[in-house]
Amino acid sequence: MPAVREDKLSIPGPAGALEVACREGSADGRFAGRGWCAVVCHPHPLHGGTMDNKVVTTLARAYGELGVDVTRFNFRGVGASAGVHDNGVGEVGDLRAVAAWSRERFAASQLLLAGFSFGCGVVSNACGQIPVAHALLVAPPVGRYNFRPVGGYPCPVCVVMGGRDELVDPAQVHAWAESLTPRPELIAMPDAGHFFHGQLVDLRQRLVATLVRQLAGIP
Repeated sequence: MPAVREDKLSIPGPAGALEVACREGSADGRFAGRGWCAVVCHPHPLHGGTMDNKVVTTLARAYGELGVDVTRFNFRGVGASAGVHDNGVGEVGDLRAVAAWSRERFAASQLLLAGFSFGCGVVSNACGQIPVAHALLVAPPVGRYNFRPVGGYPCPVCVVMGGRDELVDPAQVHAWAESLTPRPELIAMPDAGHFFHGQLVDLRQRLVATLVRQLAGIP
């Protein structure tokens, strides 16, 4: 597979400059030419989470393979992004800024959001504030952040959960997912831990197959 070029840029954010990496989706992807863009949020900044996390880059590759333009970025206080960690509150503003910038850059008609761990909480809160066509939540730490936007999720949701997650209780996540209406699509990976070590190829393949089904209904 040929190398994919990413543009690394600095854009304005609510707490100062935000470091982003963006790439165009594959020209022969299933949804190429649909005018969509995806934004991927990384895990907890105080525990080493950055936009270069392997799960985050795997999610970006999945979207790119489908022909969706994608941006990943560092929250405030991470890498070259200005500001300091704000316990998931100011980070929602960071995501909103990146989402608006991405939609303008790619002339996108629809916005897809994805988060890993801490990033899931930021995505969930943003879903109640900006138009989102689809949300992808990987290993959401249910119980630590607000994972139910006011009025519920306004879009289809996909949840990915490892059965051997050492940081998040899989049973709690499954119960939470079952409580949602409409119920999200759940990708259960019984042998995966929190960081999906040794499972990233399978994660990407299963994500691509699931997203093809879920995204097909988006106009």
